[in-house]
Amino acid sequence: MFLIANYAKEIKANFTIIGPENPLENGVADILWENNIPVIGPKKNLAKKIYLYLAALFITSLVVSNLIFQKFFYWYPFDLTIGGIKLFELSVGILPYPITFLVTDLISEIFGQKKANQVVIAGIFASFFSLSIILVSDLVPAMDSSPINDETFSKVFSLSGLAVLASMLAYLFAQFIDIKIYHFWKKLTKGKMLWLRNNFSTFSSQIIDTVTVISLLCIFQVLSWEIFWGLVVSGVMFKILIAFLDTPLLYFFVFLFRKKFDLKVGEEIKI
Repeated sequence: MFLIANYAKEIKANFTIIGPENPLENGVADILWENNIPVIGPKKNLAKKIYLYLAALFITSLVVSNLIFQKFFYWYPFDLTIGGIKLFELSVGILPYPITFLVTDLISEIFGQKKANQVVIAGIFASFFSLSIILVSDLVPAMDSSPINDETFSKVFSLSGLAVLASMLAYLFAQFIDIKIYHFWKKLTKGKMLWLRNNFSTFSSQIIDTVTVISLLCIFQVLSWEIFWGLVVSGVMFKILIAFLDTPLLYFFVFLFRKKFDLKVGEEIKI
């Protein structure tokens, strides 16, 4: 890498063009820019920043979904009732959750399976760390002048421990399965048919996630078994609907990354 920079300075290069894969991995574009040599080619530091921002978006969505799950909302696009639950009656925690699957699919496509798995592990750590903060905060007594008293705080966050435990067990299965299935289809289709691996991986993982988390919440008596199937069907159908809607977004962002880093179909950035 330094030999390339030294050679470029030696011949007094005014302009350089590099390719995406190994030059990016070795940081050639970065070192040339540092030596004031103009470059057309992707920077490794830029790829690292994008990966960091995607990881932050993933972890934020995951942690927030575990904190807000106790509020439920309704949306009735169909006059249909399943298991005593109308479509759709859902926890607000489901709203940021599909973002996590979109982000892991995007990281899988651009940065590879290893980097996607690393983000999943970081998300698990962040969720348990947030849970420990909540538990400590719940134990500390509130002042008489505190706008939020102990009873109100406990009412909002008392079930978060069970929610995070249930969510993490389901999430651990679902996310790794999502990544595994995604790369299975990516290899099988040789990087083509992005819509196929996006939807197949998301459908499978979302079904596993929904069934597991609702089962655990019913076992912990947070929810009643009477509404189990209604919540499962409602949750799965809603997530599948969102998966269909996020497919154009995945295509759009993959297109931007491939154009920016000059990637071929199926090619990944190594950082």
